[in-house]
Amino acid sequence: MSSTAHHRTVLISGASVAGPALAYWLARHGFRPTVVEIAPALREGGQAVDFRGETHLTVLRRMGLLPELRRLRTGGSPIRFVDERGRQLLRLPAEFMGGELEVQRGDLARVLYEHSAAAAEYVFGDTITGLTETASGVRVTFRNGPAREFDLVIGADGLHSTVRRLAFGPEEHYVRHLGYYAATWQLPNDLGLTAGEGAVGLNVPGRLASVGADHRDPTRAGAMCVFAAPELPYGRHAVEEQKGLVADAFAGLGWHVPRLLGSLRAAPEMYFDSISRADVPVWSKGRIGLVGDAACGATLGGMGTGTALVAAYVLAGELARADGDHRAAFARYERRIRPYAEGCQKGGDRTGPFLAPRTATGLWLRNTLLSRRFLLQRMLKEGQKVSSTVELPDYGIAGAAPAPGRDQRRDSGIASPQGASLRP
Repeated sequence: MSSTAHHRTVLISGASVAGPALAYWLARHGFRPTVVEIAPALREGGQAVDFRGETHLTVLRRMGLLPELRRLRTGGSPIRFVDERGRQLLRLPAEFMGGELEVQRGDLARVLYEHSAAAAEYVFGDTITGLTETASGVRVTFRNGPAREFDLVIGADGLHSTVRRLAFGPEEHYVRHLGYYAATWQLPNDLGLTAGEGAVGLNVPGRLASVGADHRDPTRAGAMCVFAAPELPYGRHAVEEQKGLVADAFAGLGWHVPRLLGSLRAAPEMYFDSISRADVPVWSKGRIGLVGDAACGATLGGMGTGTALVAAYVLAGELARADGDHRAAFARYERRIRPYAEGCQKGGDRTGPFLAPRTATGLWLRNTLLSRRFLLQRMLKEGQKVSSTVELPDYGIAGAAPAPGRDQRRDSGIASPQGASLRP
């Protein structure tokens, strides 16, 4: 690795998964990363995320995270589908839903933050408002902080990426609605659910309403609703409006749905989004690049978490190899990762139809086929195969890994990186 890296600053937008992972690897290669996150603190909530296949596990192993994440594993999340009378239609085992390793998204975010904070600057409660490329870098303006200049800027800020919008164009040019919406929220566990039994969900054509016990707090539970719908007009931050869309979609259903909708009205937070995918023809523009869901994402089911970690590892490695030539690094990164990411992303196209088939015939067909053990095993093996179709180069590492615990963030007055939010 050239000593050039030691003088290069990189701004990363987003502190969920791809951003802290990229900051970790850039720091290991000698870069000086800064991570800016619009949330006022680290996001703790969210659904479980999983890792599948040797490629995902290899990246975690090289980061030194595998033992810690194994201690935090949920044990998987089986799910039962029932009808309105509570009769079981299908049960999917934990390994089908949770892969080889499943953890809560909040736990993963915290671990990634702790292992990168010693060598990266974190800025919480701010966001990028403008990007201007200069002869020597990128001038960045922020909503709250003063303008600064960085050698490179990377958008690791998800499907609704601010960096992509500012540098590449409007979101509607790149994000395609796949015909479904998803919502999650937390509620009291007054149904007597246990984490070991997983989630249970009512399925009717075009709709799934499920609930499962919290893996940490048995007094809490998490609800998830998925429903088929064309693109709906609503405010991205209008939570009460979004709650109304969910309530309207599930009105009139039996089972535990009225109780779930009652808890939704009282829920202080809710995650709501369309099931969509991002397709960006080129992942870089000058000194600005994209990684994770911002480049090639799917809301659910596209192995986005594992892909984000793999992509962050390769992007940092190629930037370190490039001896200051960011264009060559971005091109090599995209050539290596794009086919892999697009192969994983295809799973997101099937998530809505799988969870909530639109017709009674579709529901019967899914339940009948997946009741056969050999088909389940075949699908599991296919997922492992798809997630392991990229070669991971050994880029070499400069110096020792930063130790967790030394907090060098700048956070606009926030005293702690810990926060609370739902974000699957």
